[in-house]
Amino acid sequence: MPARTGRHVVVIGSGAVGTVSAIECLRAGHRVTVVDPGQPGGEQASSYGNAGWLSSHSVIPPAEPGMWRKVPSFLLDPLGPLAIRWAYLPRVLPWLIRFLLAARTTARIERTARAMRTLLVDAPRLHAGLAAEAGVPELIERRGVLHVYPDRAAFDGEARAWAIRRAVGVAWLELSADELRQREPDLHPRYTFGVVVEEAGHCRDPGTYVAALSRLARERGATFVTTRATGFRLDGTRLAAVTTDQGEIACDGAVVAAGARSRALTASLGDPLPLESERGYHVMLTDAALGPRTPMMASDAKMIVNVMNGGVRAAGQVEFAGLAAAPNWKRAEILRDHLIAMFPRLAGTVGANSQRVWLGHRPSMPDGRPCIGPARRTSDVIYAFGHGHVGLVGSARTGRLVAQLVSGATPEIPLDPFEPGRFL
Repeated sequence: MPARTGRHVVVIGSGAVGTVSAIECLRAGHRVTVVDPGQPGGEQASSYGNAGWLSSHSVIPPAEPGMWRKVPSFLLDPLGPLAIRWAYLPRVLPWLIRFLLAARTTARIERTARAMRTLLVDAPRLHAGLAAEAGVPELIERRGVLHVYPDRAAFDGEARAWAIRRAVGVAWLELSADELRQREPDLHPRYTFGVVVEEAGHCRDPGTYVAALSRLARERGATFVTTRATGFRLDGTRLAAVTTDQGEIACDGAVVAAGARSRALTASLGDPLPLESERGYHVMLTDAALGPRTPMMASDAKMIVNVMNGGVRAAGQVEFAGLAAAPNWKRAEILRDHLIAMFPRLAGTVGANSQRVWLGHRPSMPDGRPCIGPARRTSDVIYAFGHGHVGLVGSARTGRLVAQLVSGATPEIPLDPFEPGRFL
């Protein structure tokens, strides 16, 4: 198919995926309008509250074989690392069944890992390039990430996941208790084993980063419209306009990158995709005087800890309760308590008014892979959502893929594993 340039593309969503897609479509020679009711980089976006990891090794889906046995505990423990609110169970049950089936065998997990590796493999480098273009190179650091464990046996308990990572090209360094102490002197001594993935990176302020990318898109000619997209007007199989709360925007291309709120838009085109919100929380200790020297994940708390420009952030947890349910801020308090347990000296440096909490919506597909590809009714509308826990890290290559699809060019990686039609 010959490449097409000079199209007018409406990008729906100004989070990390939408904003990078806008930049890459501009780079490919298209005219771009970005539509979103919120401000780029604002607290309403899931990218704002991201843990900041640019984890090119995050290739394992959240589910695992045998996870169905844990479903009762998810329902009985509303403050566990993964919880389902009883009132939401009937609605989430079909998604949850697909979620469990998608990872019922190791072979299925391996297929997802191979696909995700192609999407994420050099993401820290791609983000460093974007940050430099946007004038904020200091926001992207490429000095690895650390996984910490109480002991070697706990690491061995995750042997299957690490073996799959190795099979797709991920390497790591193992740290003994002494090496871990030298690297992380403030970490509680109960952690006696660690692994460093040196290829990974992190972002020091995801909200500021996305806002900077948005400014770059504006400088290069993108128009931003603060409104909500409601659907599409087609002329046969060709796109004529995106409909919004403020009327129509005539265009001949569109990108659905509205995160967890993309489902209604795809349904309007006859694609009822199984998109769900994995609600995630974070807590920021803004006056923290110490913390991790390397961004890290605590295996026992299922929590990522990262030093950011605004303080120390602890992020994690998965809650299924939908888009509209009120936050359960006890979950953020649990993250805070885990953080102080990891770094006990924090308890004496954090003031009463120096804690900030946040709730966001990870847009997740049941098989752990995003949807990247055209709508069934028209190839003029490209879907780019459902990245789950890897929205920020995955946005760099996703934006490139979107621009290639919009332009009719051959995508730089195989897109069959991410084809939206796999659910239909």
